[in-house]
Amino acid sequence: MNPKRTALVLIEYQNDFVSEGGALHAGVAPVMKRTDMLANTVNLVDKARALGVAIMHAPITFAPGYIELGEQPYGILKGVVDNQAFLEDTWGGAICDQLTPQPGDIRIAGKRGLDCFWSTNLDFILRSKGIEHVAVAGLLTNCCVESTVRSAYEKGFKVVSLTDCTAATSEQEQRFPFESDLLFFSRPLSSHQLLEELAQG
Repeated sequence: MNPKRTALVLIEYQNDFVSEGGALHAGVAPVMKRTDMLANTVNLVDKARALGVAIMHAPITFAPGYIELGEQPYGILKGVVDNQAFLEDTWGGAICDQLTPQPGDIRIAGKRGLDCFWSTNLDFILRSKGIEHVAVAGLLTNCCVESTVRSAYEKGFKVVSLTDCTAATSEQEQRFPFESDLLFFSRPLSSHQLLEELAQG
């Protein structure tokens, strides 16, 4: 796996999810703790960046009043609105300090739904940089991660889903995608396995 042709997409490593006191943190904290996903991601990002991997941050943010959404959001986006999560220009909506974007990192703007490709220019950026492999990390495993993996696969990228850099709101929701759906659209690897492949070029 050529690091120069690889991108690491980091989905919603924002305070409302990954930091104590965040609006949605309590729901993911147990799985985050078990997988040690934040520490694993920080380690992966630092080492992958040094190898030349493109680091891409994909936060989700909304204006006050969630004016980008319809009048009656439902499903997971209703939960975001009900908890007043991911508001732009707030602590909760900010990327966590441990993963503050560094010079050379790319921030994917415009994410308003689950799939990182849907309302952003992620596909354009990946293709303009000649990316072939896309590794996906973040939250939630069975939601935004799975949606993004599916789209990346459909668009012809070689996709890795990261087993120890993801989290969901229950052990079942964390485990099942890697045992079933994600096997159809990606190669599930640990961050250490990915780094081994990248080091081999």
